[in-house]
Amino acid sequence: MSPDTARRAQEAAPLFAALGDATRLQLLMRLSASGPESMAQMSAKSAVTRQAIAKHLRVLADAGFVAGERRGREHIWRLRPQQLQEVHAQLDRISGQWEDALERLRVFVEDNPA
Repeated sequence: MSPDTARRAQEAAPLFAALGDATRLQLLMRLSASGPESMAQMSAKSAVTRQAIAKHLRVLADAGFVAGERRGREHIWRLRPQQLQEVHAQLDRISGQWEDALERLRVFVEDNPA
C-alpha cells in the first residue's frame, strides 16, 4: 500500500466508523430529507431516547457530518454535506481500483486461454 493510500485510509476510517450504525444513518437521512431539526423534534419522532440521539449526534459531529447550533434553549442540528461528498469520493476511488483489477483479470484471462 502506498503512503498516500495509507494516509487516505487513516483519514477516512472515522468517517466510515461514524456511518457504521443504523441509528446514525437514520439521523443523517432524516436531516437530509427534512432539513435542520432540534433535538426535541428528532426525539419526538423516534423510538430512541433523547440521550441516545444526543450521543449519536456527537459522534456524527465529531466526524463532521452534522453541526449543532444553539438557538435559545434548543440545539438545532443540520447536515454538513461536505463530509458525505468526501465519503463518496473515497468510495469512487475504491470502485475505480476494483474496476482496474477486474480489467486486468479480464485481459489476463483473454491472453491466457485454458
